[in-house]
Amino acid sequence: MIFITAKFRIKPEYAETWPEITREFTEATRGEPGCLWFEWSRSLDDSTEYVLVEAFRDGDAGAAHVQSDHFATAQRTLPPHLVETPRIVNAVLEQDDWSLLGEMAVQG
Repeated sequence: MIFITAKFRIKPEYAETWPEITREFTEATRGEPGCLWFEWSRSLDDSTEYVLVEAFRDGDAGAAHVQSDHFATAQRTLPPHLVETPRIVNAVLEQDDWSLLGEMAVQG
């Protein structure tokens, strides 16, 4: 799978409404056949920073994502709400879902 984590620094005046601003893009991406997950979280340390954790089945699914109409729309509509270009970590992993964190196994 292709595993991606990206940090988005949002202009303060848009920080509270970022989930709504990205809703259409998020829903369209989640509907892609090759999307495994596409999840936003908000930083506990910086209320203007959102972290996106996403995964796609393989390179073809990742390519379909960046070539989609909703991705092109997001490229035009999301940057005006940002303080800076998002930072990203992108890796290809030999798995297809989350693994268990054995060091913190829940007994019970």
